[in-house]
Amino acid sequence: MHTHRFTLVLLAAIVSGHTAERARDLGVPLDGTPSTWNAITDVKGIEVGYRTIISGSGAAAVRTGVTAIWPRGKNNIAPAFGGWFALNGNGEMTGTTWLEEGGLLSGPVLITNTHSVGLVRDSFIKWQVSRSKMGEDPDEWSLPVVAETWDGFLNDVNGFHVTEADTVAALESAHSGPLEEGNVGGGTGMVCYGFKGGTGTSSRKFGPYTLGVLVQCNCGRRLQLQVAGVPVGKEIQDEIPYARNGAFRDADVGSIIIVVATDAPLLPTQLKRLARRASMGLARTGSISGNGSGDIFIAFSTANPDAGAAKGPINVTMLSNDEMNPAFEATVQATEEAIINAMLGAQTMTGYQDHRVIALPHDRLRQTLQKYAR
Repeated sequence: MHTHRFTLVLLAAIVSGHTAERARDLGVPLDGTPSTWNAITDVKGIEVGYRTIISGSGAAAVRTGVTAIWPRGKNNIAPAFGGWFALNGNGEMTGTTWLEEGGLLSGPVLITNTHSVGLVRDSFIKWQVSRSKMGEDPDEWSLPVVAETWDGFLNDVNGFHVTEADTVAALESAHSGPLEEGNVGGGTGMVCYGFKGGTGTSSRKFGPYTLGVLVQCNCGRRLQLQVAGVPVGKEIQDEIPYARNGAFRDADVGSIIIVVATDAPLLPTQLKRLARRASMGLARTGSISGNGSGDIFIAFSTANPDAGAAKGPINVTMLSNDEMNPAFEATVQATEEAIINAMLGAQTMTGYQDHRVIALPHDRLRQTLQKYAR
């Protein structure tokens, strides 16, 4: 079933003539200063891996995947301080009860489609146990963080095509450096503001620190979309997606997962505040976080390497709350840009039941920004 998946991804890119232009390449006027790769991996230590699954067509179309974000890299499972926030809870992110209680994120953040959350969660635990060293007792307690957005418009979501091997591939392929965007990993089959959505990322420098954001974007209606304050969705009304049965797909029934990471020394209460600020970056792109949308955000800090030490007292450092404003601003800016990058990195896709979703046209975006003197 999974043969030639990656070949198909490459062929799709070639056929579409897609180029890897990002928001800044197109001259979109965005605030703030990105770091080296303008990605979440600009935060030292973070590694991201994808498993992209594309095969079949019609009722057998598979357009899905898995994304893995390792806070300290795949070879360092030391817990990190973290916090989370649900702007609208029509979605799922496992492991958040303990994250709220203990303030610690242990292991990676994994993202997939709605009906694969349990499989990905269990696959990670099994993988983690299998890596126990000779003579060591395997971990007997694990509450992984696995989040989802629904890709059933383009993917045979009830076919349960994500496997244990796919989860392992995402975990083990994780790397630093530049990241692919658009139709990759868990974002493969997603739709954002009536255009092809998916995975996007961005980063910001603030003072001596770096902050990065990665989104799996599947939210919003076409009319809502704004880019740099310009009503792009209202200006580009071509090919708003419909299902084969005539049902209108342009409803606010999608979701978005936002992962915020920083090397600034922040405690769990401060990281929850940071996760909340992702809401404002999402709002800049036009979303109202509708009733049918699962808008769930998580933030973590790679500082304080002893955060999860079993014995104390533990010495930790933290920013003063009075010094948090630059981190808030960086979160808002990087979230907005990551969402735009997700759409610009995506390619037009035909998937389940021959449903088709066009990519945000780069030339039309340029023209619209020029029309509004942006």
